[in-house]
Amino acid sequence: MTDRVLAIDGGNSKTAVLLVDADGKVLAQVRGPGAPPQTVGMKRGLDVFEGLAREAAAQAGLSPNEPIASHTSAYLAGADLPREEEDLTRAISERGWSSTTFVGNDTFALLRAGTAAAGGIAVVCGAGINAVGVARDGRTHRFPALGAISGDWGGGGQLGNDALWHAVRAEDGRGEPTELLPALLAHYGESSILKVVEKIHFEEVELDPHALCPLVFEVAARGDSVALAQIDRLIEEIVLLATVSMRKLDLMDEPVDVVLGGGVLTNTGDVVVGPVRQQITEAAPLAQVRVVDVPPVVGAALLGLDHIGASPGAELRLRSAYDEHLPTAALGVAAGG
Repeated sequence: MTDRVLAIDGGNSKTAVLLVDADGKVLAQVRGPGAPPQTVGMKRGLDVFEGLAREAAAQAGLSPNEPIASHTSAYLAGADLPREEEDLTRAISERGWSSTTFVGNDTFALLRAGTAAAGGIAVVCGAGINAVGVARDGRTHRFPALGAISGDWGGGGQLGNDALWHAVRAEDGRGEPTELLPALLAHYGESSILKVVEKIHFEEVELDPHALCPLVFEVAARGDSVALAQIDRLIEEIVLLATVSMRKLDLMDEPVDVVLGGGVLTNTGDVVVGPVRQQITEAAPLAQVRVVDVPPVVGAALLGLDHIGASPGAELRLRSAYDEHLPTAALGVAAGG
């Protein structure tokens, strides 16, 4: 069998799959819904992945009876702890898609997508927030990324929930006046935010904090102090994640790539990226801060090519082919998290 890599980027909001050969040629690419096994259950999550993997195999013209790839490179949201990575590796291996399998957190795929260097720092801010660091000698640093219980703050969900919190307190008098209140009232088509809360409580209206997140940026652009404070805190958290990782790996005085990704970062122009870049380079002058320009699934494929010992030309071919034939929007580079 010709060596092939089955690459999976399993985010919270989408799943992207690439099938590439050992020379970096793209054989197939498909996209489907997010199905983190820790959220939807192991069987259901892997069934989604399998459906997409089989679709990619068919797209590539493979026989249903032959292995999809020699190696599966799966980088998944929710694979936050070594135990979870081990469980997922075992479960995916049992599916028989390939002879070898590696499962890691999806932020590592973001890092590999954003740099060809050996090591670096990646911070993702999409539905959630996370960061990883890899030193040139192979040492890694990561956070548990389990939400509030592991000290996390940030991501689209956090901003959306906080927007509702501030709007409620602005209406009932416990908080500062903020334009978030009329913005959320318009969003829900209600005259009182307490009516919205009641409907959410009785499950008559769905609370989708990710849909509220863009309102924070819209209101902040008009100079609202409450919304601006949320964005300032988000910037602070992103810088903290990056610089703490650099300190833990002794990279503050070294040339290092800091890769930024996720929809809250990539979809907001320079509102977040600009201050983040400035503050990181003030703390670590040799750092190069960049926004990822290909989807993390490309990073998952590159990590798979690294695993099978592909030549350096395979990376160039994959990146070049992607630039020419696989538009960024097709695989949701901005989804993140």
